[in-house]
Amino acid sequence: MKTFERILIKIAIIQFIFLVIAQVFFHEFNAFPELKQITQYEGVTDNNHSEVLNSFRRKE
Repeated sequence: MKTFERILIKIAIIQFIFLVIAQVFFHEFNAFPELKQITQYEGVTDNNHSEVLNSFRRKE
């Protein structure tokens, strides 16, 4: 069982490393400019923290 757990831990570490590499590739090197446009269109990158805080303050 210990060998199986070691293999799972190694696979998880390798997947995490590939995830970080893929994120750096997509965001820093601008691999897909359409992806950036889509996120801006959807409003994901906007800083809407003040609107959220104002809605919480109204409920009080």
